[in-house]
Amino acid sequence: MSLGNKTLTTSARRERIVGQLRALGSVQVNVLAADFNVSTVTIRNDLSFLEKQGVATRAYGGAMLCPAPVVEAERSIEAKRSENSTIKERIGKLAASLITPGSTIILDSGTTTYEIARQLRGHEDVIAMTNGMNVAEALLDAPGVDLLVTGGRLRRHSLSFFGSQAEISLQNYHFDMLFLGVDGLDPLMGVTTHNEDEARLNRCMCDASKKIIVVTDSSKFYRISLHKIISIDSVDKIITDSNISPSLLDIFTDKGIDVLLVDAE
Repeated sequence: MSLGNKTLTTSARRERIVGQLRALGSVQVNVLAADFNVSTVTIRNDLSFLEKQGVATRAYGGAMLCPAPVVEAERSIEAKRSENSTIKERIGKLAASLITPGSTIILDSGTTTYEIARQLRGHEDVIAMTNGMNVAEALLDAPGVDLLVTGGRLRRHSLSFFGSQAEISLQNYHFDMLFLGVDGLDPLMGVTTHNEDEARLNRCMCDASKKIIVVTDSSKFYRISLHKIISIDSVDKIITDSNISPSLLDIFTDKGIDVLLVDAE
């Protein structure tokens, strides 16, 4: 069905092309050009972009859907701690600079949010809630931060608390910012994590926060974990490193997401 003269952003058009690929298994350049009222050159560029992202395979006159993406396996927090540690420290420092006196924040569990907590030692008049045991321990050295812990059951693999008690603890609060660590971030699949209970708690954190700030090094982009937390459209800001691809940066920008970069070198 033709979209007439309605103008879509590049990212929105590509998302709809992906929708057709998933529904039909394949698409044709001429049909898409007519549907979206754009040139065949534009559609070929779209399909080339999707092929580079591993979504589609170019074929004569169109493209076919690639097999479903591989779901990443979960790694221990010890393994995560040593990965891109310098970049995580820089992300933590930049994220902490957004936190001003009077701020109320949530710090999700994880190794990147741990680095934010380490940077809060000189901050004053901040209220922070976390479900991360390691994050809470780091905040013991931040006397200017009023620390709240969600409580709940401890998941030793990730040093994070979860469960109904943790979820209920968020219901009576409204926070300025959530700093959300991720296991995977894909422009189509959204923000994902490995554990269902953690995903449910993360959604409660999102509901309790005015702004959602994803903190992640660029290695997490295009990774997909089993459980979806939120869609990309729900994210307000992403703090990552300069290794992000220009095409992915364009996608985030088109969606109105503010992207802050730290040096990857």
